[in-house]
Amino acid sequence: MTLVECSFPLYGSCTPLVNRLKFHHNSKIVRMANKVERVPESINFPAEEDKILEFWKKIDAFQTCLKQSKSRPKYSFYDGPPFATGLPHYGHILAGTIKDVVTRYAHQQGYHVERRFGWDCHGLPVEFEIDKTLGIKGPEDVHKLGIDKYNAECRKIVMKYAADWENIITRMGRWIDFKNDYKTLYPWFMESIWWVFKELYNKGLVYQGVKVMPYSTACSTPLSNFESGQNYKEVVDPAVVVSFPTDKGYSLLAWTTTPWTLPSNLALCVNPKLIYIKIQENKTGTCYVIQESRFPVIFKNTTDFMILEKFPGEKLKGIKYTPVFDYFVGQCPTAYQVLTDGYVTDDSGTGVVHQAPYFGEDDFRVCLAAGLITKDQEIICPVDSSGRFTEPVKDFLGQHVKDADKNIIANLKARNRLVQLGQVKHSYPFCWRSETPLIYKAVPSWFVRVEQMSLDLLKSSEATNWVPEYVKEKRFGNWLKEARDWAISRNRYWGTPIPLWISTDKQEVVCIGSIAELQALTGKEITDLHRESIDHLEIPSMRPGQPPLRRVSEVFDCWFESGSMPYAQCHYPFENKKEFEEIFPANFIAEGIDQTRGWFYTLIVLSTALFKKPPFKNLIANGLVLASDGQKMSKRKKNYPDPLEVVIKYGADALRLYLINSPVVKAENLRFKEEGVRDIVKDVFLPWYNAFRFLMQNVERLVQEDHVDYRFNEKAIRENVMDKWITSFTQSLIQFVKKEMAAYRLYTVVPRLTKFIDHLTNWYVRMNRKRLKGDNGVQDCQVALDTLFGVLFDMVRVMAPFTPFLTEFMYKTLRKLLPGDSLDSVHFNMIPDPRIELVDTNIERAVQRMQSVIELGRVLRDRKTIPIKYPLPEMIVIHRDTTYLDDVKSLEKYVLEEMNVKKLELTSDKEKHGITLRAEPDHKILGARLKGDFKAVTQALKSLDNNQCEKIITNGFVELVGQKIDVSEIRLIFQATGSDQYEAHSDNDVLILLNVTPDQDMLDEGFSREIINRVQKLRKKAHLVPTDEVDVYFSVAKTSDILRIINLHREFIESTVRAPLIPIEQLSPTKPLIVEEAQELKGSQLKLVITWRKDVELPSNQWANIVLQGLTPRFGVTSNQASIILKDNENKFISLNKLYDEVNVLFGLYGLKYTLWCDGSEVKDTNNLNTKTIIASAAAPTPHDSKTVPACKFVNVANGTKSFTLFLENPLGKETLDRANAVKFVTQYLEINPVDVEKQIFK
Repeated sequence: MTLVECSFPLYGSCTPLVNRLKFHHNSKIVRMANKVERVPESINFPAEEDKILEFWKKIDAFQTCLKQSKSRPKYSFYDGPPFATGLPHYGHILAGTIKDVVTRYAHQQGYHVERRFGWDCHGLPVEFEIDKTLGIKGPEDVHKLGIDKYNAECRKIVMKYAADWENIITRMGRWIDFKNDYKTLYPWFMESIWWVFKELYNKGLVYQGVKVMPYSTACSTPLSNFESGQNYKEVVDPAVVVSFPTDKGYSLLAWTTTPWTLPSNLALCVNPKLIYIKIQENKTGTCYVIQESRFPVIFKNTTDFMILEKFPGEKLKGIKYTPVFDYFVGQCPTAYQVLTDGYVTDDSGTGVVHQAPYFGEDDFRVCLAAGLITKDQEIICPVDSSGRFTEPVKDFLGQHVKDADKNIIANLKARNRLVQLGQVKHSYPFCWRSETPLIYKAVPSWFVRVEQMSLDLLKSSEATNWVPEYVKEKRFGNWLKEARDWAISRNRYWGTPIPLWISTDKQEVVCIGSIAELQALTGKEITDLHRESIDHLEIPSMRPGQPPLRRVSEVFDCWFESGSMPYAQCHYPFENKKEFEEIFPANFIAEGIDQTRGWFYTLIVLSTALFKKPPFKNLIANGLVLASDGQKMSKRKKNYPDPLEVVIKYGADALRLYLINSPVVKAENLRFKEEGVRDIVKDVFLPWYNAFRFLMQNVERLVQEDHVDYRFNEKAIRENVMDKWITSFTQSLIQFVKKEMAAYRLYTVVPRLTKFIDHLTNWYVRMNRKRLKGDNGVQDCQVALDTLFGVLFDMVRVMAPFTPFLTEFMYKTLRKLLPGDSLDSVHFNMIPDPRIELVDTNIERAVQRMQSVIELGRVLRDRKTIPIKYPLPEMIVIHRDTTYLDDVKSLEKYVLEEMNVKKLELTSDKEKHGITLRAEPDHKILGARLKGDFKAVTQALKSLDNNQCEKIITNGFVELVGQKIDVSEIRLIFQATGSDQYEAHSDNDVLILLNVTPDQDMLDEGFSREIINRVQKLRKKAHLVPTDEVDVYFSVAKTSDILRIINLHREFIESTVRAPLIPIEQLSPTKPLIVEEAQELKGSQLKLVITWRKDVELPSNQWANIVLQGLTPRFGVTSNQASIILKDNENKFISLNKLYDEVNVLFGLYGLKYTLWCDGSEVKDTNNLNTKTIIASAAAPTPHDSKTVPACKFVNVANGTKSFTLFLENPLGKETLDRANAVKFVTQYLEINPVDVEKQIFK
């Protein structure tokens, strides 16, 4: 409490020691009714979101909503597991937001939605990190370290960023269960994977084979075809043309971009149907064979050669040639001959393809079909698991294949086998984890037979709903049609081991499907299923005298694990069998479009193989989030803003809405731009918040001024057409949202929701401001407020899944005005069903037409730079349909008011007003299509008369100079002939004429609106609300035209600004000043001063508010705001040091370094601080809204000669002195009767 002593009647002096005294005051000094919560003028969205997070934590919101819905029908959702070895990026945030929107919506539709988070813990992402950390180069390093130690290192880092994931996901407002999660390393999860595998094995869908596969030499493992398709890059590789001499007197020329495969060459391949030519070099006489159309591409100077012969490729079949290297001559007696196949094309190379069957899929297929190799022979693959050459390739032994390219080229050149050397830029697959180029390499692997399931897979896919549909039909459908057997094994260590135990002679195979089964067969207790725990276990042979069976060394590809998650997450079939079968298939999944050949594929393959049905019913595939320049987001390039920084700056709701209101929700790519998030705040949230604030301000006004105990009346009877429109429009919106969300089309829902906010704020609220402020009486005001309240209450429930924070913020205030009980959180409420009886399509159509007319009129005002403040004489609306004109007529008063015109004419007769049509081409569209014919079509279009233009509108097209031109490719322009008085504009449906020549009266009225505008801006600057009772004083030169306008339109101005306009000469010095400003208006200086109308009690002495910025109060103080008296007992300003002492005492800042600031500058003295806000901050502060009254409650107490100011709290919220001590202290100080003291303090 601060006590101020004053010598009456002069302002007295301050006793700062009383700053620390306690005072309990049991009455409240407020400027509004207790039950109406005042909504701040401005809002910090991120700061409010932090408060909402605390609120959710306090009420345990997510778990509470799950408990509430326990008995409802179940809605199942699968969350694809991410790796926790990296931080979440925008792609994760986008997919997470889509999942959160859909699952929140399902909950608010009356379902119980379990949402469990999952973690992918095995596989390359983890192993690659460990390999880098430990410097592991290949399998031998792992075995030297020991698999147990290697896996222990992997286990340590699997959850490296788990806490960061949880923090970011929670901050984004996503509700998902992290406590009841699943991890692919849990033994019970791995056991279900074994069950899945055994089911496939028992169905005959598992086999071991050799297959040429994409192979990562950095990770020493093959990749599946869908993994290799994830990361293509543009690279420059060597392109060599090599000669293969024959005994026919010519050499075949083959072209390759992988010289490292030449040591393993076993054949050449040509297309049997293409034409090949034998050419002879004029200079040397050397003869070559090459495909005909490739000849001029390979040899630029074709005149240096003579064509000797032409023949089809079939003629070359079986011709032998001299091997380019002789490492495998003894192993393959039938090799080194020409084969034929249709895969060879004439669009690249020489039309002759060299065949290294164990390093190319087509090579393997062609050589196998020709009998050059067999399925069960020892593979010819002189490259180890790390991509280094092995014996017998002695010339390049130990070299990595990519490094060996240059040495192989040098070798070929030295032996005159190199005909041409160049470079080629092409798209090449890279390892998605190590970012190193893949090679294709034959690898013994375990496979699932997918090719034979192709029809079943298509049938399963057909039973699912994909958004967008084309991803299923095209991208995914084409992939399924050409589905290949799936290699599910990896020659790695940290993963779920493949549960196959095989005898040394491969005659016995045991497939294990559970822990219990393995325990029974080995007699060992098993607590973990990783390699170090089971690799040593042996199963006795069923054949007497035979050695025991040992486990195969491979582990499952982590895609097999994530594809098994529907079963493994609930330990199916070992537990939760009934629960699983009730909710399978899942209602919904969602991930990025890059999962089309990944998780989406593996899910459907396993589900179809196990149950002959799809694993999910609905799927949303999102596009990719790219950097603003269209490049892939890269930490190294730093080409995107940190997601958390964006959230801190704009809020999670803004980021959520930006992402889901973009092309990514229909599988297109988004170029992420931070300004897009900012625009969501500016264009959506602020208008929405302002409509909410406007409602609450006017409810407050109704309570205070009209003494109405306001409660929302859902059954209010609406007579006003705009009330009916916005109510109908809202119900239509709810109907639309429910229909589209049932089809999972977020890309149609979100734009409609954001557009609705525009309709609400820029049409309904704007056109009904006066009614909402009570200008038409209490009853009409209540109906208007009930209408706006009902719309906002519906909106917060409908928008809750999309913007969970802002809707919660609004709901917390709105619920206090609901009749009866209400639920604690907006997210506990169901989304309302549309009330069809309130939908009026006729009114919606009429308002839409009115909006078109007004928007066209606004364009004309903008074109002529005539502000809306200035009235215009007339607006003419021309349309051939009388129902259109009737619709506009029914809303005439709104058109007149919004357009600020005196008269509205509606007509179907455009000829009467001299209106004709002319045509011009849309240069961008038509120019691009017609190119050379564009000029002639333009001339023809411009020569069309009014009747011909009318025909275009009727027919929708016109034929000119042999071209059919659609109406969408033409600009049809209305022109008013013979009058400068009217401006014309049309949207190709309705035509508007606006009289743009105002008379003097209209100009004067516009001038008066300029004055109103200046007053309202000043009120806003002072943070005043409509219920604040103020007076406006003005000063202007007596010769100024402003004075004439004020006197002419005084009543209009005063009724609009809700305050009297008084000459400044009448301003009393006792009037409490709020704000003043001098400004130029129409060449004159206008000074405006706004004061409180009533003598608002202020402290008896000079005072200031204190606010902390970037500093935390200590010693039990929780508020960052306080108030202070600036004079001491001798009525002198306190010193600067004393001011710092008082701030230290109030907030407990002893020993901290900080500076006091006021109006953006450092405080140097205390003489000019009265009524201002002082900021205590360690650095230059950010702007802060100043109050016109003390932050802390106070009373003035006087005895006739002295007066005190007692702060009833200081800092804000910290009550001072209890009642008895306050009375005792003041009684002694003022030497007056305690009863008088009580009367003054507790009045």
